[in-house]
Amino acid sequence: MLRMGSRASGNRGGAAEIVDANFKDPSLLATLAHLWPYIWPKGRPDLERRVLLTFVLLLIGKFVNTAVPYAFKWGADALDQRGEAAIPSLLAGAVGFTILYGVLRIAQALLTQARDALFAAVAMHAVKRLASDVFVHMHELSMRFHISRKTGGLTRVLERGRDAIETLSRLVMSSGAPTIVEFVLVLAVFLWQFNWTYAFVTAITIFLYLAYTALATNWRISIRRAMNESDIDANVKAIDSLLNYETVKYFRAEEREAERYDKSMERYRIASIDSYTSLAILNAGQAAIFTIGLTLVMLMCVYDIRAGRASVGDFVLINAMMIQLYQPLNFMGTFYREVRQAVVDIERMFSILGQNPEIADRPGAPPLMVSEGHVTFENVEFYYDQKRPILRGVSFDVKPGATLAIVGPSGAGKSTISRLLFRFYEPQGGRILIDGQDILAVTQASLRAAIGMVPQDTVLFNDSIGYNIRYGRWDASDAEVREAAALAQIDRFIASVPGGYDAQVGERGLKLSGGEKQRVAIARTILKGPPILILDEATSALDSFTEHEIQEALRRVAKGRTTLVIAHRLSTVVEADEIVFLDHGRVVERGTHQQLLEKNGEYAAMWNRQREAAEARAKLLAAEAEGLEAE
Repeated sequence: MLRMGSRASGNRGGAAEIVDANFKDPSLLATLAHLWPYIWPKGRPDLERRVLLTFVLLLIGKFVNTAVPYAFKWGADALDQRGEAAIPSLLAGAVGFTILYGVLRIAQALLTQARDALFAAVAMHAVKRLASDVFVHMHELSMRFHISRKTGGLTRVLERGRDAIETLSRLVMSSGAPTIVEFVLVLAVFLWQFNWTYAFVTAITIFLYLAYTALATNWRISIRRAMNESDIDANVKAIDSLLNYETVKYFRAEEREAERYDKSMERYRIASIDSYTSLAILNAGQAAIFTIGLTLVMLMCVYDIRAGRASVGDFVLINAMMIQLYQPLNFMGTFYREVRQAVVDIERMFSILGQNPEIADRPGAPPLMVSEGHVTFENVEFYYDQKRPILRGVSFDVKPGATLAIVGPSGAGKSTISRLLFRFYEPQGGRILIDGQDILAVTQASLRAAIGMVPQDTVLFNDSIGYNIRYGRWDASDAEVREAAALAQIDRFIASVPGGYDAQVGERGLKLSGGEKQRVAIARTILKGPPILILDEATSALDSFTEHEIQEALRRVAKGRTTLVIAHRLSTVVEADEIVFLDHGRVVERGTHQQLLEKNGEYAAMWNRQREAAEARAKLLAAEAEGLEAE
């Protein structure tokens, strides 16, 4: 997938507009509540122990971290002693405290790294489990969901959600929780070591710092959203253009595509500049607020030193503690921004998980039991939109082992019939039966296992020929794969290409011709071995010679199976046991090829038009051939 822009500059989010235009920013607590079962996975005591041990190491690490400034204080106080007689002992003390400082810093680093390494297994388990759940759920959602979404946008949601889980868990454990613990410890030290005024000024400084960070970051949200939207727009345009590479070349549209992409990138450039500028304002304000607070507490300490209530070591202690606190606080802007975006990205994943599949099995639904393969449509009514009915009381019956052809003009509802039979959609009226069983009452898995499909546009996986054939039945042996290829008449082609069954077919099978792709699809269906077969315009995109060869292969596949042939080219269905002519969602004629010709109705009219067009085309080809011979 193409990535536009830089993650560091805020290239996260923005896919919400593609997935859910009404999506609302969730709260951190709500997201953590959703995420907690993945962070604390029941049935995994090893991961639960890791979570507990991580918190223990966090607390120990912060206590060690708080002790580091004390090594500075004690060393400074030792060096501040007066009197030449004390010089040897004070040097020994200063050296000892310096060594102590080094030991504490090493211990702090080791504890931090141990904590992060320990929690990594928990975080990555959550990433894997949630991403897998969403991926599986996407396949369970209806076709209506997928055709109304852009694939680029959905994959970005999955990608960003996966990254967001890792980001959120890492930031909370490495920055958020440690900073809170450290802040509490600093206040406790100031109260114990000095007095309440030091703690009060420090608390006010931190409050103002965090308030300014939140306000400035919220101001930047609209700027970042514009940048993310332009990033998504550029990404989608790039993917769409590259997937349609051939079409771009056909119409010499390279310059037009480049202009579209450049306009999107220009919007991204302008929004990115605004984002960087606003980030500079945020950082400058944070530095000013903290520096003022640091200066105030240090001035207070100077006053106490002059009054004899504090030592030079205390001055060093305050400075070291505040600077040490500033390091995680300086990250709070990034922390707030990243956590907020991570929360949004994670909740978008959960919003997908929260969408119920439009087509779901009924509770306790039994599997489909196919004994003969008798298919019946009874007064089926269907529409995608209520204002535009697609099927209006369609009824037909396909006897076991027979072939029924469904023909008609474009937009008559032919392909909708195959989608209803596969239960990608459910009819608003009527019933569809297989061997007397309503397909709405059986499990989808058993229904689809009983039906094979050879579509018009065969899209293959970007893998090997063998992989795409074996997709029909994953547990098939190599011998069965080769037998299916032979029946589909593609075995000779496979033997002729380098790599044979391991040869790669390319993105969407673009390395193969249309006929070769169709043969792979036929082999895949043969390997599946379904009792019911649907051929949906399976040869309409092929030339006459290839169509003849593919038709022969299809006849082999259909032999002994209940077959529905959806076709526009009538010459491909003349041998069907029955032909149903569909127009405007209604069955207007039915019968055999000869019976429909004798009726001299809609079917006969379409037959004559197609025959005249074929004859004219044949004459044109013959004339061209004569012209070439004359030359």
